[in-house]
Amino acid sequence: MLRIAIITAEIREHKKDYADPKPGFGTPLEALLPAFAALPDIEVHFISCLRQPVHAPEKLADNIWYHALHVPKIGWLRTGYQGCIRTTRKLLRKIQPDIVHGHGTEHNNALCAVFSGFPNVITLHGNMRSIARVNHAKPFSFEWLAARLESFTIPRSDGVVCITNYTREAVAGLAKKMWLVPNAVDATFFEVQPQAAGEIPIILCVGSICAYKNQNNFIRALDLLAQRKKFKVIFLGAGSEKTAHGREFFQLVAARPWCRFDGFADREQLKSYLRDATLLALPSLEDNCPMVVLEAMAASVPVVAANIGGVPDLIEDGKTGLLCDPNNAASMSGAVEKLLAQPQFARTLAATANRSAQERFHPAVIARRHLEIYREVLAFHGRMPMKES
Repeated sequence: MLRIAIITAEIREHKKDYADPKPGFGTPLEALLPAFAALPDIEVHFISCLRQPVHAPEKLADNIWYHALHVPKIGWLRTGYQGCIRTTRKLLRKIQPDIVHGHGTEHNNALCAVFSGFPNVITLHGNMRSIARVNHAKPFSFEWLAARLESFTIPRSDGVVCITNYTREAVAGLAKKMWLVPNAVDATFFEVQPQAAGEIPIILCVGSICAYKNQNNFIRALDLLAQRKKFKVIFLGAGSEKTAHGREFFQLVAARPWCRFDGFADREQLKSYLRDATLLALPSLEDNCPMVVLEAMAASVPVVAANIGGVPDLIEDGKTGLLCDPNNAASMSGAVEKLLAQPQFARTLAATANRSAQERFHPAVIARRHLEIYREVLAFHGRMPMKES
């Protein structure tokens, strides 16, 4: 029996919604839950720290336990997450896992893994040092501190699970060992059946309304195309007018009848939007392994995405999607126009992307790869012989 401890952030902590009775762990891990549950001879413990007590079901599946740890506010960032580290370590001594897997370096998870006292690996879901650089993070801001946490934890782990080559290149000088394993996509996205094209094509753009997601430049890039072609751009994601980018975004949308902002959409709602979408556009200036690209590929929706970060690992230009330059308006509008003008080409791209997603991002594939990594680390520590999963 392989006993695994997964330390991850909880959605209720992120939203500060401690009354919500249902735990959530983010799309990549939630996609892996059914795959882990289907594997024999493993025991998985999900562990999350929260600032307030919450409802915590004892089990998420027959072989998956959940532990919600209440850590008072003083035990978080202001004390270097000492409260989270100590509370997690105390629990781990009781569980006695074979290996600990910390997901994400931006909060306490990687720190808790490397100070767990057990063999451990960490996964970088976002390259915090790259994000801090792109956003020109101010000293002692959250992004500035998160970038330093990343630099601190990576060399102290037994290895880093890199979800793209972009991450692998970024940590090459810090990590003891690296493995390339993309995020898993929720298997239900493969069941989405795109609807027949409507009278007006729909371009879906998903992401928080912020500078590095580049929505404002994308809107301006489509201005000339909108004079020649009919289409509607629907933006999904959390947005606020409290930031300069947010204020400009809402002004741009309000001035263009072909733009619409529908706010945040959960995964079920996103499936509905994907069914109706003609294409998905991702104009980001920085991204590692954007889940919406994987989800669109699984749902057989053609993708236009920025040729940045880890995106080229996900999309083969001209075969499983189109890549564009997010700093060049003509490049963005040209890629969009090509898919709108050549529907058969768009359908071929989408079908090839779906097959690629099945082979590379299906949760069953990713779960098995994680087990191979765990056994490799444990073999290095002399804890157990390596074997195929």
